[in-house]
Amino acid sequence: MKFYSIFIFIALTTTQCQAQDYGKLAYEMTFPELLEENSGITLSKNGELLYTINDSGGDPSIYTIDLYAKEIVQEIRLSNGKNVDWEDVTRYENTLYVGDFGNNDNNRKNQTIYWVENIEQIPLGSHTAFAKATTFTFEDQEKYPPKKKHRNFDVESIIVHQSYFYLFTRNRIPDKKFDGTTKLYRVPMKEGPQTAVLIDEFKTCSDRDDCQVTSAAIHEQTGKIALLSYNKVWILENYTEDHFFSGDVTKIKLEHSSQKESITFKDANTVYISEEASKNDLGNLYTLDLKNSK
Repeated sequence: MKFYSIFIFIALTTTQCQAQDYGKLAYEMTFPELLEENSGITLSKNGELLYTINDSGGDPSIYTIDLYAKEIVQEIRLSNGKNVDWEDVTRYENTLYVGDFGNNDNNRKNQTIYWVENIEQIPLGSHTAFAKATTFTFEDQEKYPPKKKHRNFDVESIIVHQSYFYLFTRNRIPDKKFDGTTKLYRVPMKEGPQTAVLIDEFKTCSDRDDCQVTSAAIHEQTGKIALLSYNKVWILENYTEDHFFSGDVTKIKLEHSSQKESITFKDANTVYISEEASKNDLGNLYTLDLKNSK
């Protein structure tokens, strides 16, 4: 297979500079140039594979990394998908969900969530897959784009909980008005056009460069939720129903700032975090020990 011989066994860089300070993060691997704009990660059900995507303008493809071998072993290209601005990916049971809802300018009317079913039955190598799709609009957005002081309709984060999609916004309000508010929307987990219903808001912090939510993850067994920014993680737990901000919220400062765009749970007390490439370096994959980082 051509894909196998040329591409699939490109090993990910595993060497690192010993002097590099990663703060509270533990280095796992460096992504190849192919994934320099990786914007979402999620684990396979058995925890051995990491599914990842690139953001705006890339191929409509999901790439699979074998975490033991530290190499790409699969590309799944969506036959009916388009990568306008893919920003996050999550898995529930054996279905993978890809969020094409990046909306930096707050002017999109075509946000889409793609569903790839039976993801773990797709063989390794290069394949195409047909995806179901959910499209949505925000119930409280009337103008495209709205005035700058209302530009909080960019989404880079998705989780699945009790048959709904939950979306957290990345606040794009200019500096003078920025207060760190992320809005939480609920979308029925159904195909076709849906309405994103605003159900809550939460103020992360007031530094625009470091308080925008770029990814989210949920631990299926405990319900623990993680929100990510460039230098922080917020852990939400002990909440009631889908009032995620009603329980305990713990803020963890990572002590390492970079363009972090992706988070997923490895287990109840550990998360994987990845970053996009910078001008001089490729992006890395890290782990964060939640118990010993508070």
